[in-house]
Amino acid sequence: MSNAAKRRSEHQAIVASIRAEQKAKQRRWNVLVYGSFGLILATIITVVAITVTGSIQQRNQAAEEAKRPIEGVQAFGDLTRNHVQTAVKYPQEPGVGGDHAPVWTNCGVYSDPIDEQNAVHSLEHGAVWLTYQPGLPAADIAALTTLAKDKPYVLLSPDKEQSAPITATAWGAQLTVPEANDARIPAFIRAYAQSPNAPEPGAACTGGVNG
Repeated sequence: MSNAAKRRSEHQAIVASIRAEQKAKQRRWNVLVYGSFGLILATIITVVAITVTGSIQQRNQAAEEAKRPIEGVQAFGDLTRNHVQTAVKYPQEPGVGGDHAPVWTNCGVYSDPIDEQNAVHSLEHGAVWLTYQPGLPAADIAALTTLAKDKPYVLLSPDKEQSAPITATAWGAQLTVPEANDARIPAFIRAYAQSPNAPEPGAACTGGVNG
């Protein structure tokens, strides 16, 4: 073999070796990139699946809890639901339904008594109304506030007319309890907030009046 041919052969071997190394590096890079992407994607899918499954389980659990009877709940039927401008005297305190004001009370936490007829309109929309005697201990009021806070269909206010320390009211249903740590209060909220027993569940509990 001539020197020129030998040099060409060596050059070709070097080029082939470089190309082979480059291909090997590219394969390693592809494995690293696509392998990492696949791992990230699998992680995201797993997290989403766990989140969705957990959310479904929570909804199912809440639905099952809502079906369980709550000791002490009184039910009231045949409630009228006319919008009236005149005063209404409800047989319960606070009222569980019946004729009421044309505008509802915005759901939220109130430190002063609110208009009963406006609040009954909120009940028509699927709200739960928690009321308490003004003399209730501060710790109990704080506990009720925690229960009601940030819940879009819960009202909380004092009621100087009621005889029970704490009352939970929904359209056609009412529960009285002696203290705020009674487990029946959150159970009542789960069962009756946006309950299909309300005439208009899902209707607004904002955009009305405060108080």
